[in-house]
Amino acid sequence: MYGKMRKWDEVLAPYNNAVEELKVKFKNIRKEFLTKGEYSPIEFVTGRTKKIASIVSKAKRLNIQDIEAEMEDIAGIRIMCQFVEDIYNIVNLIKLRSDMTIVYEKDYIKNFKDSGYRSYHVIIKYPINSIAGSKEILCEIQIRTLAMNFWATIEHSLKYKYEHYIPETLAVRLRRAADAAFLLDQEMSEIREDIMKAQVMYQVKSVTLRDVLDKIQELYNVGETHKAIKYQRRLDKIDNERDITEILQLKKEIDSLLQEYKNKVDD
Repeated sequence: MYGKMRKWDEVLAPYNNAVEELKVKFKNIRKEFLTKGEYSPIEFVTGRTKKIASIVSKAKRLNIQDIEAEMEDIAGIRIMCQFVEDIYNIVNLIKLRSDMTIVYEKDYIKNFKDSGYRSYHVIIKYPINSIAGSKEILCEIQIRTLAMNFWATIEHSLKYKYEHYIPETLAVRLRRAADAAFLLDQEMSEIREDIMKAQVMYQVKSVTLRDVLDKIQELYNVGETHKAIKYQRRLDKIDNERDITEILQLKKEIDSLLQEYKNKVDD
């Protein structure tokens, strides 16, 4: 038994590494967008390595002989978006990357399944380096909206409960729910521009606020306590009014004051 488990650990090790690496890479893409004050098509990222029992069950069901060559979803990443348009933007980002190669794509949004399932699947080859050397493994990236993910999570739970055979009456209601979820996505797409602008503005304000607070702390550090308190009070008032223009003006004033102080120290 121990020998078999050790063998599985060796087989799954590169897949575990791939999941962790890919999660970091896609989270960093989101971070890059936000740091630049831009809207991110990536809302959040999750990942998992398929459980041994699930691998064995799928191999038996599909008569898979070589799981490393034939099973595409041992390593799986899921990227959630706010809008359907974001999904295709992420697919394009993946196509531009040099650290992974697309094997093929499955567009279950334009060609949704009979069950109502919608998502975009990208099968990639991903290189993993270890003490044993380098090897390419298959990995599945699923890209979907928050609404699609909510529906898919419910369907997955029901499939597990009914061992993949959901009763027809329940399946009909699931299909209706899938259509309703997609209608929500379509409605959100209609007001996408307004939502994106609002979110970017909020992000810019958050970053600027952190910057101003850091600079007020600098004033305390250099002994300008009275001025630091004055700017803190102004910031509190501005923040309550949610005025980004005033916050930027305050940042400019503090920057100028700190620069004057540094010039005096240098002299």
